[in-house]
Amino acid sequence: MALALVVLAALIHATWNLLAKRAASAGAAFVFAYTAFSLVLYAPWVVYLLWQGQSQWSGPIVACIAVSGVLQLAYTLLLQRGYQVADLSVVYPVARGTGPLMSTVGAFVLLGESASWSKAGGLLAIVAGIVLITTQGSMAKFRQPAAYKGLQWGGMTGVTIAGYTVVDAYAVKVLGIVPVVLDWCACLLRLVALLPWVLRNRAEVLERMRGYWLLAAVVGALCPMAYILVLLALKQGAPLSFVAPAREMSMMMGALLGMLVLREPVGLWRLVGCLTTIGGVLLLGATAH
Repeated sequence: MALALVVLAALIHATWNLLAKRAASAGAAFVFAYTAFSLVLYAPWVVYLLWQGQSQWSGPIVACIAVSGVLQLAYTLLLQRGYQVADLSVVYPVARGTGPLMSTVGAFVLLGESASWSKAGGLLAIVAGIVLITTQGSMAKFRQPAAYKGLQWGGMTGVTIAGYTVVDAYAVKVLGIVPVVLDWCACLLRLVALLPWVLRNRAEVLERMRGYWLLAAVVGALCPMAYILVLLALKQGAPLSFVAPAREMSMMMGALLGMLVLREPVGLWRLVGCLTTIGGVLLLGATAH
């Protein structure tokens, strides 16, 4: 059941990232817009859960929500900026590869999950895959601005992914917070943080969002659902060291969507890199059950 939830989440995640890439030029304005849509669309579900008393509140829970909100804000802004300056088929796989790499280490160190040689091999395969994706088989690619930008922004995005994934796993597995409530509250913090900038730059925001409102509504519906499914898998008892890497099957989907839909040049080595990273993901999760 956990694997099915994670696979579905991966498909949804790759889809909303494709749509976000189409609105890359809108930048933070698009992040604000789809966050606002998420809050409105998921509010009835959250209100129902709170009314039913299914969510407890405590200092640690509030702290986790605050930290998660800050990290997710950084994640969305870094990702959108990465899509402005580099290809989806570089930024997305690098971000989604480094995220589980670091969150799995966090699961070993902070959550006490067991390590193994197969997991270590999986981590190394993920790193190798990221290198292949970025360089396309030539180390000289590191000297090219496009590949370096993809690596830079994808890597920074991956750091934030690892951070909020570990925090949220602790929140749902140890503190018992309901996944949709956790994600909705983090979205609310993201909206509040962006609101002053939006109010100061209303005309710019409206101009940047011209033609992108429908995309924002669709991303607003898909983005939380992809992550809520992941949190549900964690809440059902699946270890983070399995869920975090397994959900990154979405990076293969993302790279292929970038090639097929956006007509981005992918090439043999980038596909080999995706396959290598996916192999690392499978190896990393092989002994996690």
